[in-house]
Amino acid sequence: MRARDLLVDFPTVSLDAPVAEAARLLAEQDLPGLIVAGDDGLPVTILPGTQVLRLAVPGYCLDDPALARVVDEAHADAFLRALDGRTVREALPERPRELPVTDPDATVLEVAALMARTRSPLAAIVDEGRLLGAVTLQVLLERVLAA
Repeated sequence: MRARDLLVDFPTVSLDAPVAEAARLLAEQDLPGLIVAGDDGLPVTILPGTQVLRLAVPGYCLDDPALARVVDEAHADAFLRALDGRTVREALPERPRELPVTDPDATVLEVAALMARTRSPLAAIVDEGRLLGAVTLQVLLERVLAA
């Protein structure tokens, strides 16, 4: 089994897209993350959904999780409003990580190793300078377990 056999169409967002829009896309399509594409349409990075949450969760709650418990429910339920006016670029980690990108001929083990090494819930598949789609963790596991 090769990456091309696991490939699914996958949405992309730009670096300057509103992060609230990216969060809606994650929720509405039940995605584990997003491919962030540059002006050329090629992946710049993968934005896991957890990075979107990291941008929205108040820093003091990240530093001391016990403080999240003392925030009243009305304010706790509204924490995603912190995303308003922010861009996907702001949700990305400060230090670039290895980009989980491979070609359609990669074996399922190569894709799995790439995803594990980069801690990414998906791998972008690129061929001849064109994004073909992605292999998600869910699809990879479903197909491997069914084999």
